[in-house]
Amino acid sequence: MTIRLGGMFFGLALVGVLLLWSFLPDTLKYSTPEKSPYYAFHEDKLPPAGGFSFDGLGGKWDNQQLQRGYQVYKEVCRSCHSLKYVAFRNLEELGYSEAEVRAEAASWEVPGLDEYGEATLRPAEPTDYFPSPYPNEIAARASNNNALPPDLSLITKARPDGSNYVYSLMQGYVEPTEEDLAEAKELGGGVEWETPVGLYFNEHFYNANIAMPPQLYPDLITYADGTEATTEQMAQDVAAFLTWTAEPTLVLRKQTGWYVVAFLLFATFLGFLSYKEIWANKKPKKKG
Repeated sequence: MTIRLGGMFFGLALVGVLLLWSFLPDTLKYSTPEKSPYYAFHEDKLPPAGGFSFDGLGGKWDNQQLQRGYQVYKEVCRSCHSLKYVAFRNLEELGYSEAEVRAEAASWEVPGLDEYGEATLRPAEPTDYFPSPYPNEIAARASNNNALPPDLSLITKARPDGSNYVYSLMQGYVEPTEEDLAEAKELGGGVEWETPVGLYFNEHFYNANIAMPPQLYPDLITYADGTEATTEQMAQDVAAFLTWTAEPTLVLRKQTGWYVVAFLLFATFLGFLSYKEIWANKKPKKKG
């Protein structure tokens, strides 16, 4: 009896600790880390008005938005960022036909060999993966002030709240407020905040200084479907597209989850009926 009670109390205590850790993360911290000056500029990541179409348990992909996001990537992002885990054939999932995918792939060039075995460039095929804009890391850093542009295939999974992170980051190039500058000076021990040469202030980047200059401006591109290319629209579209590149089975996984839940409920109901059937004629023994 004592062992059972001890085990029960230990289990309850463990559950309590896990709940505190999950819902009140600051409760179990032993010390408060010192805040850096850039903490003054941190802003919460904001979702687009109305959210993304794939949000929630019943979310779905908006193929028109994904195609617009691909256009933003192709015309703006591809000059610095790769998509090395995405093949051209995957574009069919965005609603493109096989012929459109083949034509789109042919508009890109990938490394190949000529008839003499010499390195050359050739038109891409649907089975090829998106090429890197640079031949190697050294060339990438040399072209970007020693900063290495990350591959964007999995960027929304590599960052917390990735979809909203990309959406906010692309619009985070603003001037810091006087209040934020004053707080940064206080956190920095009286040292004035200054964005280093070659970097750009972005209130949604983790240390507020990012190597990537502002990329999106109104009417920067002309959408194929006629949608107005505002900065907010382009940021939302490319964030949705990069969510798809990172998690192409996101919507399918959600849909499968409903079937799994339904099956478990059905199995539970069958188990209950079996229990009633098996033990229907069994009477509990009386304690004597």
